[in-house]
Order: sequence, then C-alpha cells, then structure tokens
Amino acid sequence: MEHHVFAVWDFMSLLKALQQRLTCITVPWTPSLQGTGEAGKFVNQIVLGEETDDDGHGGCTSHFDLYYRAMAAFGARTHLMDQLLQAVRSGMPVDEALRDSAFPSSVRKFVQFTFRVIATGDVRRIASAFTYGREDLIPDVFRRIVDRVGEQSGGLERFRYYLDRHIEVDSGEHGPMAERLMQSLCGDDESRWRSAEEAAIGALTARIELWDGILAAVDSQAAVG
Repeated sequence: MEHHVFAVWDFMSLLKALQQRLTCITVPWTPSLQGTGEAGKFVNQIVLGEETDDDGHGGCTSHFDLYYRAMAAFGARTHLMDQLLQAVRSGMPVDEALRDSAFPSSVRKFVQFTFRVIATGDVRRIASAFTYGREDLIPDVFRRIVDRVGEQSGGLERFRYYLDRHIEVDSGEHGPMAERLMQSLCGDDESRWRSAEEAAIGALTARIELWDGILAAVDSQAAVG
C-alpha cells in the first residue's frame, strides 16, 4: 500500500490531463478545440466518479482519499505520500520532488513515466495509458486481492471497500467508457492506434516494474522479520 498509493495518486493526473484537453476547465470558459462532445462527456463522467464517489459512510470523497484512509486504518505509513503532496502543493515539479532517495526506485520510475506521457500533450497517448495501463487492467487484479483479503478484520475493512468499489465502478462503468473514449479518439486511423499501442506497452511495462519493486520490498521486509 505504501508503494501502490503513488499509482492511485498519479492516476488522477492522467485523468485531469484528459479533462484539460477534451473539455474546458479554465475561466473564462471557451469551447474545447480537441475534444468532441462524446469524448468530453466520457471524461467528465469518469471524473465525477473518481473525485466524488460514495465513501461507504454516507458521504462523498475521491478514490485517492478512500485509499489514503484505508492506509491509515491499516497502519500503513503515509509519510512519503505526504511529502510528495506537500512538495507539489508548494510548486515543486514532480520530477524534482521525487529525487529524494527515500522514494523507492520503482515508485519514482513509475510516476516519472506517467508524467512523461502527460508532458507529450498527445491526448491519444494519455488516453491509452489511462485506459490500458489503468482502467482496463485494475478490476481483474483487484478481484484476486479481494479473494485473499476475504473477510479479515484488523483494519482491512476500508481497504476492501476501496477494492470492491473499484471492481464495481471500473468494470461496469469506467472501463467501458474508457474503451469508447479510445474509439472516439482513434477511429479507423491506424497511425493513431499505433501511437496508442506504444503508450499502452509503456504503461504496462511501468506497471510491471512497480509490482516487481513492491514484491522485492515485501520479500525484503519478510526476510528481516
């Protein structure tokens, strides 16, 4: 959780980058030059769910906050995430904020890849990393985690709610929306799909490296214990 929270956090930057390019979130408002009505609608619907979803206690919150609260309930350390958020809020670039050696290498590389994709400004590459590196992937992964978590107590209730909520929303709503978004952005243009494929492969490679880093950290901690 202490490593994966960074993937939960930078996901929101991918989503907001799409919203910036496919809708207008500045004042004064002007029509988007890149987006179509359908693409903008998909993105706004996903933002609604990711930023203001049910929190399981009668309120609303972001999926990042759900995860952060689950970490606190379980006793996972949040200090590195807090450090990054404080640096970013102060205006420090993400890449510079991650140079602290306290950040695991796999986390640093994962987040840096995400922001390199965002920096391209290519809406199709951003959407591809978002869709195939995140939305399309997560439900099956989380189902396997839920199977192992079971009905355990010990502070895992909030974490299980987060997982169950993502399985429900991503597989039933956001995943299909993201697929339709890709179709609307790439259409029948093979060059656009090739560009999207490159971004998808990069996103999946970065994800594998993040998981390998998490596994190495778990194994190292287990050996010390």
